[in-house]
Amino acid sequence: MDANLRMLRQNARLKDMISMDPARHALVLQSIAREYRYVFLAHTVRPDGMNAARSDTEAPKDYADREYVQRVLAGAPMGRQFVISKTTGKPSFVISVPIARDGVPVGVLAIAMDIEDLTRKVTAVRFGQTGYAFLVDDSGNVVAHPSARQNLRTHPAVVAAATVEPGASSRTVFTEHDHTVIAYARRTDEGWTLVAQQNYDEAYAPLRDANRNALILLAASIIFVGIVASALGSRLTHPIRNLTDIADHISRGELGAVIAEVHRSDEIGGLAKAIDRLKASVAVAMKRLGDARVSSGAAGTALTHGR
Repeated sequence: MDANLRMLRQNARLKDMISMDPARHALVLQSIAREYRYVFLAHTVRPDGMNAARSDTEAPKDYADREYVQRVLAGAPMGRQFVISKTTGKPSFVISVPIARDGVPVGVLAIAMDIEDLTRKVTAVRFGQTGYAFLVDDSGNVVAHPSARQNLRTHPAVVAAATVEPGASSRTVFTEHDHTVIAYARRTDEGWTLVAQQNYDEAYAPLRDANRNALILLAASIIFVGIVASALGSRLTHPIRNLTDIADHISRGELGAVIAEVHRSDEIGGLAKAIDRLKASVAVAMKRLGDARVSSGAAGTALTHGR
């Protein structure tokens, strides 16, 4: 946009342009069209709205009804408008600047660019059953839309986009044709707005499915853990209860119990080995205590007989 405006302003200051001579205009206009391949028409317009000259061979046309002509002749430094071309009958974007003599507009210099490829690409965007994209210019005129042709400056997404900085995205939820719709929009530096919208239920269906699947997976995990805990619980608690009983018997001097868990290689096996060593130590201590009692008894008997 900026490069095109600079080019137009440079050419609008040429003496050939300021002269408003159609023959001199034609040479400059043809040069512009040759240099900028995306420009299908470069033309000048007189204050009455009629063509002064054109880069093509078409007859002069009346452009008095075009906003980009009216704005510039009214004193605006530039004009721009999305239109259906009077030359090709296709969507096009026109940029214009004033041709001024002594600071007073004496004509309009404009270039028209074909945007059919852009509109085709935008209208081809579809997502899901209800999602689509559309593009409007800075006045809300439809540049590309699958069906609408009226001005959309009051569309909720376009209104929301106007409240944020150019280049930033806005999110809007609104009701359209009895359906809740979610839309994301982004406004360009030139004021054009690109909108992508879709029915809310369809847009968030994948998220709802994901949440439902996550809950199902969580429930299944809890059930699985419960089953595993129930199945393994007895295998873990029975050996511990058995070792607890054996330790209790050992504390009462009952050392006949066999500790089967000493053959395990896990933590329970380690505990069982420790209790088995404790049992052996208690057995040795009890034997020594018994031997000491026997020796003490024998000594006492001998002492009595000696008297």
